[in-house]
Amino acid sequence: MSTTTGKLAVHGGMPVRQRPLPYGQQCLDEADIAAVVEVLRSDWLTTGPTVEAFEGALAETLRASHAIAVSNGTAALHAAMYALGIGPGDEVIVATLTFAASANCVVFQGGTPVFADVDAATLLLDPGAVEAQITPRTKAIVAVDYAGQPCNYEALRVIADRHGLALVADACHAIGGSDRGHPVGTLADFNVFSFHPVKHITTGEGGAITTHSAELAQRMRIFRNHGITSDHRQRAQVGGFFYEMVDLGYNYRITDIQCALGLSQLRKLPTFIHQRQALAAHYTAAFTDMAGVQPLTVRDEVVHAYHLYVVQLDLDRLRTTRNEIFAALRAEGIGVNVHYIPVHLHPFYRQRFDTGPGLCPVAEAAYERLLTLPLFAHMTLSDANDVIAAVDKVLHYYRK
Repeated sequence: MSTTTGKLAVHGGMPVRQRPLPYGQQCLDEADIAAVVEVLRSDWLTTGPTVEAFEGALAETLRASHAIAVSNGTAALHAAMYALGIGPGDEVIVATLTFAASANCVVFQGGTPVFADVDAATLLLDPGAVEAQITPRTKAIVAVDYAGQPCNYEALRVIADRHGLALVADACHAIGGSDRGHPVGTLADFNVFSFHPVKHITTGEGGAITTHSAELAQRMRIFRNHGITSDHRQRAQVGGFFYEMVDLGYNYRITDIQCALGLSQLRKLPTFIHQRQALAAHYTAAFTDMAGVQPLTVRDEVVHAYHLYVVQLDLDRLRTTRNEIFAALRAEGIGVNVHYIPVHLHPFYRQRFDTGPGLCPVAEAAYERLLTLPLFAHMTLSDANDVIAAVDKVLHYYRK
């Protein structure tokens, strides 16, 4: 392992790691493979019994009344906007420090995303910024559980109820987390999840929505199936052929193959969360007193699910930019990433909705200092120590 005084790899020195460490990665075992093979040998590859079983297990795990599984997290967000009836002329307040899909789902329905700023310490949606953006056209709030930490849903619920708004949790980072004993999956009217390979559990691609509303759950089930009131298995069970398309939906179905993997992965979720939290605690102990880097603040009474481990660079103490630090760490074999470019700064939103710099100053300032460090369930303590050593090495070189 390289020392802090070693020549940086980006300058021709020996890297901390010869084999690069990714920022995220799926964790699969033989039980996962066997579960998928069992479905491959069955009669149903899609719209079959394993989809229903996965939805039931997901609802039970998250203590939700209903879970609706779909093809990916973006489809889940879109289904939530559809169920809410978002359309032209409607505004939805969205945290800007997120992946573009959190806002795109509003645009898919013809609505207007209105971007709200984040809290500087946690990078979670700032309730005060939400309140300031509400107009007579506002219909919903999309909060983002950034990095795996639940937002302040107690404060957001008060705002939503006062103005008659729906509350949507983009919880794609946060499955397995909780706030004051209430699990993610129950904190908002709609709670949206992703099962991409870098998330806590994976179905390859896949997503889900949880809700306590039976009516809205059924509306989303129809939406994921072209707007048709029954699927192939339901018609096979009654021996009929007749179906009706009652609205314009999409093919957002998820397969039994994916749900078999999801069921197997879901059984390991507590272990995966524990492993992520242990690695995060090891990082935090190392970085809390390391000059030039600051871990994010964790809110009181929350269980952080740690999809990501994000730090902010203290650029006032460094004689360089985040981009140079990023490149130097990549050269050391550490697969750092950046989450995210604020959505309101993307060219599409700047051109279509006339957004731009200055709209969300806290998120914009944070973006210039953000780094995501590697974190996944089967990372070892030795891997984490390599990350710590590389950060120390690079920051030692660039400190003023």
